[in-house]
Amino acid sequence: MGIGLVELGLSCPKGCDCEHLLVNCTDKQLEEFPTRIPMDTRQLVLTRNNLTYLPSVELNLLIDLVYLDCSYNMLGDSLEATFIALPLVYLDLSHNNLSKITTGTFYLLTSLVVLKLSDNPNLEGVEKDSFANNTGLRQLDLSRTALNYLDVSTVSQLPSLRTLGLSSNPWDCYCPLKEFLKWVIESDVYFTDEENMTCSTPLHIHGELLKNTEHHINLMCFTNLYERDYIFLMLVGFVIFGSGTVVAWLTGVCIVIYDRLCGTTDEDEDEEDEEPPPPPRPKKKEEAQV
Repeated sequence: MGIGLVELGLSCPKGCDCEHLLVNCTDKQLEEFPTRIPMDTRQLVLTRNNLTYLPSVELNLLIDLVYLDCSYNMLGDSLEATFIALPLVYLDLSHNNLSKITTGTFYLLTSLVVLKLSDNPNLEGVEKDSFANNTGLRQLDLSRTALNYLDVSTVSQLPSLRTLGLSSNPWDCYCPLKEFLKWVIESDVYFTDEENMTCSTPLHIHGELLKNTEHHINLMCFTNLYERDYIFLMLVGFVIFGSGTVVAWLTGVCIVIYDRLCGTTDEDEDEEDEEPPPPPRPKKKEEAQV
């Protein structure tokens, strides 16, 4: 058994190049994970092959592996619980067929510093806190995917993050993305290819840079108002209140005048309707003589 492990540790996958703890299997048309990888391998390059999955058992036997490049393959969503006991610092999964990232995908990769997920055209969802355990992550690339929404805490709570790729994604710049857009505007993180970080919807700001969306978001969501906005609202309220008071006063005056006019007319009509008293009767001569 001991001899077998030694031999396994000194072997090299067929067709690959092995040198100084590096195994390079670039563009070898591999459809399955290579076997006979030396146990002490620290760098494994599997780029430009036809891999559809990574076997968890075989991969996690490489307990010294810190660098893994699986770009330009056909890896799908079978990565759940794939990375268990690896001390990976660098992981490249760009140019694959990933469609979602969950909280369990990279949870155990606590040493991860660089993570590349760009150019996964079917990647539509990254769960909140997907990188919560990757506190050492300094570089994250999510460019050129199908992402249109990202919870702000997914990236804002990464204490070591320095570089972030978000370009060429179909961002929906509506109110649900408000906090994320605010973070993008205020963050000190360096955004790669920043000129292509644009809104896809709504149509009236299609192509607008994410960092220029503050005014539009404030108008759409009517939150985070500036001091001048409150002053404007106070002036509008005062004008409306003043106008209402004037209208009410004029209405009252009109009612009083109308009532007075109507009351005078009724009194005149009542006086005309009254009959004058009859004239006194003349006294007879006899009564006069008496």
